[in-house]
Amino acid sequence: MSNDEIVKKALGEIGAAGSSGELNDIRVKYLGKKGEITMLMKQMGTLAPEERPAFGQAVNAARGSVEQALLSAAEKIAQKEDAAKLAAERVDITLPGRAQALGALHPLTQVYYEIRDIFLSMGFDVNEGPEIELDQYNFEMLNIPKDHPARDMQDTFYVSDDVVLRTHTSPVQVRTMLGQKPPIRMVCPGRVFRTDDVDATHSPVFMQMEGLVVGKNIRFSDLKGTINTFIRNFYGEDVKTKFRPGFFPFTEPSAEVDVTCTVCGGKGCAACKGAGMIEVLGCGVVNPVVLQNCGLNPEEYSGFAFGMGIDRLANTKYGITDIRLLYENDARFLRQFV
Repeated sequence: MSNDEIVKKALGEIGAAGSSGELNDIRVKYLGKKGEITMLMKQMGTLAPEERPAFGQAVNAARGSVEQALLSAAEKIAQKEDAAKLAAERVDITLPGRAQALGALHPLTQVYYEIRDIFLSMGFDVNEGPEIELDQYNFEMLNIPKDHPARDMQDTFYVSDDVVLRTHTSPVQVRTMLGQKPPIRMVCPGRVFRTDDVDATHSPVFMQMEGLVVGKNIRFSDLKGTINTFIRNFYGEDVKTKFRPGFFPFTEPSAEVDVTCTVCGGKGCAACKGAGMIEVLGCGVVNPVVLQNCGLNPEEYSGFAFGMGIDRLANTKYGITDIRLLYENDARFLRQFV
């Protein structure tokens, strides 16, 4: 095939090409190492010396024609491909945007804020303290000496003989009484730690909210009024309370408080074990020994204290039967509280 025939054939294929890929195939076919025009140059060795210059010029001219045609076609095809790509990626800015999923407060945080706000509305302050606490503040000043059986109830994580991970937020009450002169009206929220195995009702780490009131002529009736006001604000006006005798080394007398079961409405169910009521907190009049340990004269001052698990209150408020749900961070569960 002559140079002119090869060029004519190449130009026809270039004109018919519809994509950059097809153009590249044509380039390889004619101008590659084994392309038809490239192979023509290898025929020069068979020609007489006087024929070679004219033949070489003709082959170079053919190569130039094909290269120019490829370049021109490539520019046109690139423009078409860019236009097609832009059309495919076109965005209608008048369409509404995609809604972004918004986060929300964790149910434990929601319950904490609700409890805190109720007590703030009653004139309480919010105090906090360290999670790594001295044994003296966590136990001894609360009338729980080293040989006291109540220590077994606490299941304590010991950092050393004299330092523990606090088992309740009561040390904050001790620190408050040591650093503040009565009258005192405060709540102390925070994480506490006990060596409990994880199950549906226990966790080694949980949230607690304790409260303390110290002043002159503070009576058990003041405690009942405060607790009842909190319960009705938290659970609703129709919820009933029951105070049962209890025991805590740092209060005397002591009581445990039950409320109407929010799952069955007091009819009796598995959650309340058929009783129709469920325990939510412990409380009592501050033991005079604790007041003395904190430098307060029990003849002049009296007070009451209470403590509640924020996790338990969240469970009873929302009818959650497994405490582990609060810590697994399953989005399907958490969306219920948005």
